[in-house]
Amino acid sequence: MKKTIAILAVLFVSAALVFAGGSSEAKGNKVVKIGVYEPASGDNGAGGKQETLGIQYANSVTPTVNIGGTEYDVQLVIVDNESSNDKAVTAASELVSKGVSLVLGSYGSGVSIAAGDTFASAQVPAIGVTCTNPQVTLGNDWYYRICFLDPFQGTVLANYAKDAFGAKKAYALAKLGDDYSVGLCNYFIKAFESLGGQVVYETFPEGTSDFAAYVANAKKSGCDVFFSPVSIEAAALIIEQANTQGLTMPILAGDTWDSNVVLGAAKGTKVSVSVTTFFVEGSKDPQITAFVDGLKNYLASNATAMTNNGGNDEIAAVTAMGFDAYYTALEALKKAGSTKGADIQKVLPGVTYKGVSGDIAFDANGDAVRTVAYVKSVDNATGKWQFVSVQSVK
Repeated sequence: MKKTIAILAVLFVSAALVFAGGSSEAKGNKVVKIGVYEPASGDNGAGGKQETLGIQYANSVTPTVNIGGTEYDVQLVIVDNESSNDKAVTAASELVSKGVSLVLGSYGSGVSIAAGDTFASAQVPAIGVTCTNPQVTLGNDWYYRICFLDPFQGTVLANYAKDAFGAKKAYALAKLGDDYSVGLCNYFIKAFESLGGQVVYETFPEGTSDFAAYVANAKKSGCDVFFSPVSIEAAALIIEQANTQGLTMPILAGDTWDSNVVLGAAKGTKVSVSVTTFFVEGSKDPQITAFVDGLKNYLASNATAMTNNGGNDEIAAVTAMGFDAYYTALEALKKAGSTKGADIQKVLPGVTYKGVSGDIAFDANGDAVRTVAYVKSVDNATGKWQFVSVQSVK
């Protein structure tokens, strides 16, 4: 009897909420769902959390969007792809099943490539945030991205190695089977050799945690720079070994190393680390200043966000990119005047947005139109990033 009364009580309360305006539908609010397809665990979990942080902060600043004359609440649906190509389809399918209108992500090209067919089959457009491998959008009309590509980034890094360090011989290290690091190494090698340089190239297998032999090989090879655009987890271990063995050649990496983890690993050492990236804090542009100040306040008032940012308020470029990706998605929704994926996909080629990371527009392949990258280096004494240059391709 008590159980029956309890059930009736729950039903009564539920009905009362509906008629009293306790549900979003009763209030007349509509909801549009944006999927956040990012790693929160695995090799790229730290970077994925920072990229998601940018999306979450943007959502806190602008939680609604006007679509076809109606105001919608924007609901973020977040899944963890676990930095795993094997788990990618399951995570992508979860977003589809939850009725998202479009997807943002991922940090990591491999998981983006793996999920591409799932999004395309479901007619859910995806906007890549920092997935830089060309294969992400190649042959997929449903995947776009706002970041530069690895052929460009690899060439920028090769030019920087030659211009900044006079490098004639480079050591390159990638993770075997990893689309991002293997691809970026290949583009770096091609560009560096076209500039007259030589490259010693090695790969390490899944599960490697000891990089002593690889650092030793780099030293023995007589190279001028050490290039390794691998995961943040591996980055910290490489820096540790470089410090232990007194590696004097500068270490170069791509956008994945733009992380608080790298700053922490290099602080107090003599290891030189420089990275290419999408955004550098310190601009006097009012839009960028507002973003930086607002995000730092958000971090200070949100313990979970601070933890996901590595425990401090250093702003990673991937966070700025996540912020811009969210607003690019809002522009697509407004332009489509619809929450249907097919309608959004039709208008995406013409979507533009002036973001904190620069002007965003798409080429015929769905890739971002980007012509420069930023280079920054670790200040070993302070554990902070120092802006070095804006680097273009010769």
